[in-house]
Amino acid sequence: MNSGQLVDRSQFIGSAAIDRTWAWGGSRGAGVRVCVIDSGVTPDHPEVGPLLGGAYTVQRVAPDGAGPGAGSPGEYRLVPDLEGDAAGHGTACAAIIHRVAPEAALTSVRILGPGLGGDGNALLEALRWAVAERFHVINLSLSSRKEDFRAMLHEIADEAYFSRVAIVAAAHNSPVRSFPWTFPSVISVGSHESEDTERLEVSSDPPVEFFAAGVKIEVPWTNGSSSRLSGNSFATPHVSGFVARILGKHPNLPVSEIKHVLASLSDNLFDTDDSAEGAGNDAIGE
Repeated sequence: MNSGQLVDRSQFIGSAAIDRTWAWGGSRGAGVRVCVIDSGVTPDHPEVGPLLGGAYTVQRVAPDGAGPGAGSPGEYRLVPDLEGDAAGHGTACAAIIHRVAPEAALTSVRILGPGLGGDGNALLEALRWAVAERFHVINLSLSSRKEDFRAMLHEIADEAYFSRVAIVAAAHNSPVRSFPWTFPSVISVGSHESEDTERLEVSSDPPVEFFAAGVKIEVPWTNGSSSRLSGNSFATPHVSGFVARILGKHPNLPVSEIKHVLASLSDNLFDTDDSAEGAGNDAIGE
């Protein structure tokens, strides 16, 4: 998974009409509901603003084995979140989304703890709820490596896809197998090294589909502090913001078309009739 590579535009069905003016010109994400499933969001943080969709956390209400069927993982439900961000990570992601799409309506669902660890069943519950609520965008700057959750995550991701709910999911920072970013039904994101936060790249080597700014990104952190952090976690909300912009202007696009628009807008495309010398001059990486 390498950013900075040129990609032949002929790999995509392009249209001269699809440029950034068409895709989101004038859009700031108004009318678009974005669910941030993460470590929570600090209430009314100045870089985030009010959480117009509210803040929730996933609570286990019955222990393992207490639900229907032997070996049941128990029962989970969403309840109002009275604690806010447990680690800083969710607030950072929410702030990035609002930098890109400041009028999008954010909702927080906390499933990660102070060490950014979480329960896979809580992730399933949060995703099921967000899809059932028909959020336009779900930002998922996390993944699960547990094979036990793969099939259920795949089922939820497919339901989201067919319900026009765009799950924007971070690729794992390490070369390991994790989910749901590897599923075709989600929009998977890695990081490029450019400082240009508007730069978007399409991948020449899926399952990572897109690259966005994710290196040394200044973000709000715990206790009112800020930090410069790197990782696919912080590239992902840039793409969530781009999707919110697109849906703010074209609210009826299905996920398949959103992917097509993002690919068409990517800054690392080249045309086959460009000379080899010209194409080389456009490269941003080695």
